[in-house]
Amino acid sequence: MPDAVWSFRRVTREDFPLVASWPAQPEVHRWWQHEWSAAAVERDFGASVDGAEPNEDWLALGDGSPVGLVQCSAVADYEENLADFSALGEVPPRAITLDYLLGETRGQGLGTDMLRAFVARCWAERPEAPAVLVTVVAANRPSWRALERVGFRIVGEGDCEPDNPDDDPLHYLLRLDRPGVA
Repeated sequence: MPDAVWSFRRVTREDFPLVASWPAQPEVHRWWQHEWSAAAVERDFGASVDGAEPNEDWLALGDGSPVGLVQCSAVADYEENLADFSALGEVPPRAITLDYLLGETRGQGLGTDMLRAFVARCWAERPEAPAVLVTVVAANRPSWRALERVGFRIVGEGDCEPDNPDDDPLHYLLRLDRPGVA
């Protein structure tokens, strides 16, 4: 799916079976240590679907086919995010953060393309955001390398609680500033 046309739509409850199937794959579950029963997916995504929390869950569509998930919120919307990010580096007011996964297709540059397209969408739809910040466990090299290919740079590092207890706590803080903002 090189040179895919990317679009994004909010996750609905009808998407829950698909969203639950991706982390069941070992390559995804390795980094997304979540329970994926129907009840857990409802618990983890239902409030976002209902607009009852600030996080937004987006289905990433490459050429119209669902290939991934992107979560987006302001860093300050969640105290634990703000504390973790602040421990690793500067958090500009109104900065946003992303989390993401690819479904079945990995290792073909789709993650980089998906992230590039979603960041462009963020710049257009969140004019108040001066930067996008992402923390990534250092062991997840494919993830932080995809971010670097989009233009993110590592601006901090330190220990945070990893999702997977088998991982070292070393995390990188990556940052991408809005074009034209110093």
